[in-house]
Formats: sequence, structure tokens, C-alpha cells
Amino acid sequence: MAQALKDQYGPEVIHWLAQQIAAVSPPFDADGFIAQALPGYDTLELMPRGKHIAVTLKDFLPDDYAEAMDILVRSMGEKLTDTRSFGMSSFYYLPHSFYIAEFGLDYFDESMAAMYELTQRFTAEFCIRPFILRDAERTLKQLTQWLNDPSEHVRRLISEGTRPRLPWGIALKPFKQDPLAILPLLEQLKDDESLYVRRSVANNLNDIGKDNLDVLCHTCTTWLQGADSNRRWLVNHALRSAIKRGEPKALAVLGYGSDIDITLSDMDVTPQHAQQGDSLQISFSVTNNKPEQQALLVDFAIHYVKANGQTNPKVFKLKTVELQPQETMSFSKKVSLRNMTTRKHYSGRHQVQALLNGVAFDLKWFDLQLDG
Repeated sequence: MAQALKDQYGPEVIHWLAQQIAAVSPPFDADGFIAQALPGYDTLELMPRGKHIAVTLKDFLPDDYAEAMDILVRSMGEKLTDTRSFGMSSFYYLPHSFYIAEFGLDYFDESMAAMYELTQRFTAEFCIRPFILRDAERTLKQLTQWLNDPSEHVRRLISEGTRPRLPWGIALKPFKQDPLAILPLLEQLKDDESLYVRRSVANNLNDIGKDNLDVLCHTCTTWLQGADSNRRWLVNHALRSAIKRGEPKALAVLGYGSDIDITLSDMDVTPQHAQQGDSLQISFSVTNNKPEQQALLVDFAIHYVKANGQTNPKVFKLKTVELQPQETMSFSKKVSLRNMTTRKHYSGRHQVQALLNGVAFDLKWFDLQLDG
């Protein structure tokens, strides 16, 4: 079993940080800092550990924020040379991120300068978010000034830091409600030379689409005009969640319209009376009834029974095909009914559907019985 992230961020981080700071600021009380930071550390999860260290640092760094940040910045190691070197060791700078977020809001210029350095060694995507929430106009103006920065890490901060739904980060509710303010930034980065940056742009758009599907689809439609392979990849990646949800507007952006004309045949779901741990075999065939070729995105969904007896669909990706007139193609998939960390099964009747360009067609159902 993989080691939990928090366990990779153990007490040695506190000792390492004390050593790094003392090396650039001899008055720093390394022993006192360690003694105060260690109690209770093991009980905390990863992000609370970073915040705990930052709060402890506040008691041992100068009261003057600019002086404190100067020490923290000088204590940082070398800048990341590429995106592959962003590993767990970079999380050693997590306390720096929390320090800026917790204590730097009243010191905009000093904090932005510190984030510029931090993001080239770890990331400032977490600590820039409180600044956006306090003064979006001023913070976005600063991000605009970094659009042409030579560092791909700085350029990525622009798109990653403004994600409305950043994992582990606080949500940017104003951008969830109206993301238009960040679109000009994404527009400038959509053809960035770095895949690292373009992937972040796609992730930002993917976030936007969870609350503002029309904005996502309009942006992607516009960006596909005259798009090269890099931008087409970005658009596909940006649409991935909407496509998985079967959103007709998102499917239409990629040419998978809902005005399909097909016939389903050879539909089978076996065994129809299944036990937990069995393998479920799902198969069906699709015939194109149109007089012209049809582009089809073929998926299927199982409506899993939940603990409360209601059902929730889980979409499984199959493939994209282009069927000629009257052409028939068969599809099949085996699905495990074993319990997993990501899915627990419950007894009851489960409906199985084929999804063709997001349009659902009932196949068959199966009854699941639990062991014992």
C-alpha cells in the first residue's frame, strides 16, 4: 500500500526547515522552533501540518512581515529546472505558502514578490487565492503582468491559481458564479509552449464547466477554430468532465450531436442474477440507420444502488467510432462487482444503459446479491 502523503511529510520537515532558516538567519532560534512545532504534529493531516508549521514560525521570525519574508525566501533552495522535478520534496515549502496566506494579506507587494519566488520551487496556487478573494482586480492585474514571464512555473500560477475549484485549495466562489474575469488570462495562455501550462489552462476550463457549462462550451468552440493538435488536445482535456457527464452541448463541441439515428441489437447483461465479486459482461451492437456516416461516442452506464436504496449512474468509457451507412459494430465490456476503495456495492436491481453521444438507451438490468 502506498505511503500516505502526510506520512511522507513527517517531523524531519520541521528539522530541515529549521536548519534552512538558521543558515541564512543566525538569530533564528532553531531549537525553540523545533520544540514548539513537534508536539501534536503526528496527529495532523498533510495540509494542517503545513499550517501548523507556519503558525509556529510566526513566533520565531521577525514581527516585520517584509523581514520575515526576506528570510523565508532566502532560505529556499534552487529553483525547479523543469516540471518533472516537482515532487514530494517540494512540499517542504508548504509552510511558506501558509505563512503568506495567513499573515501576508495586508502586504500585497511583498507577498506577490514572495509568491513569485515560491511558485518556482513549489507552487503558490494555494496562497494566492485569499488575495483574489480580498482584491480580485488588483491580483488579476498582477497575474496579467506575469503572462510573458520566462518561467513556466510562474505562467502556470496564473491559470492554476485562478481555478474556481482547485483541489485542496479554497473555492473561488466569485469565479464559480461568473468566470468571465479570468477568461482573458486563459486566452493568452492557451497556446503556451509548455504542456505544463496548457494542461493547467484545460483544468481551469474543466472547473469552469462544472458551474458554467455554456461558458466552457463557447470558449472551446471558439478555440477549435484554426486549432493545431496542441490546442485540440487542450480542448478535449477541458471538456473531459462534461463529456463524462454526457452533456449534449459539450458533446456537440466535439462533433457528437444528439440527432443520432441508430438501432441497438444483441443487448446482453450477464449474469442477470449476480453475486458480489462476480464479473459482469455487458455487450450490445449498434447499427447506423442514416444514409451518411455517423460519428458516435459510445459509452455505457450502470445505475449503482446506493446505501439508501436510490441509484446513481457511473459512466464507463468505451470508444469513439465512425459508422458508415447501415454498418453494424459490436461493443463489449467486463465489469468487476468486487468492492473497491472507490466503490462499495449494495444489493438490488441495477439498470444498465448504452450512451451514444450522451443519449441513453436502456439495455438490461441485473440483480446483485451480497455475500452471506
